[in-house]
Amino acid sequence: MTNSLPHWSATVLTLFPDMFPGPLGQSLAGRALKDGIWTVDAVDIRAFATDRHRSVDDTPFGGGAGMVLRPDVLDAAIRASHQGGPLVYFTPRGRLLDQAKVRALAAEPRVTFLCGRFEGVDQRVLEAHAAEEISLGDFVLSGGELPALMTMDAIIRLLPGVMGAPESLEEESFAWGLLEYPHYTRPQIWEGRVVPEVLTSGHHAHIRAWRTAQAEDVTRQRRPDLWARYLAKAMEKEKG
Repeated sequence: MTNSLPHWSATVLTLFPDMFPGPLGQSLAGRALKDGIWTVDAVDIRAFATDRHRSVDDTPFGGGAGMVLRPDVLDAAIRASHQGGPLVYFTPRGRLLDQAKVRALAAEPRVTFLCGRFEGVDQRVLEAHAAEEISLGDFVLSGGELPALMTMDAIIRLLPGVMGAPESLEEESFAWGLLEYPHYTRPQIWEGRVVPEVLTSGHHAHIRAWRTAQAEDVTRQRRPDLWARYLAKAMEKEKG
């Protein structure tokens, strides 16, 4: 079908192109993919190898365990595939991905994701192409494919026409600097546990106040870093 909504495209440089779109071909993201709201082009890095063994990696200078993706092979893949917009490389040493960065990437018409493997990629190719290094947290994965899928999922749900109710995006975690308040649905009493009375009162002002208090409380307890930023922003607003 023809879609008049803004289009967002992702290019993924990977040794495992069959991993895409993967789970993003299902549910709301999958429907948006079929509707042309977003597209993904998975590029096989190995297609740019020049020897008969299709080698993409080599041993690191200075010694050490593991292998490193070659700069010449990656450079050829990037030059053939990168058509503007940010070039994102996933690494534990990168800037921690947050909702503000997700919104910034969603505002770009196209983003290229470079998925590393082995011990990583040659630093020179990252510098040559001004790659933006991003981390999903203080842990190590086998490659950048899962971080790319997770980041794309976070981006796609922000695109116009993907989520059914825009207000749901405004109330979820991180949208206003806090973790989200708890949710409840029917039955009202389940195994002796009762839904908080305020949520069945029909008093919208009281419900909003309760939800704000709950979000503040859970953020203060679980994410003191977010809580400190939230307080700092509140103080800035008070100062005008």
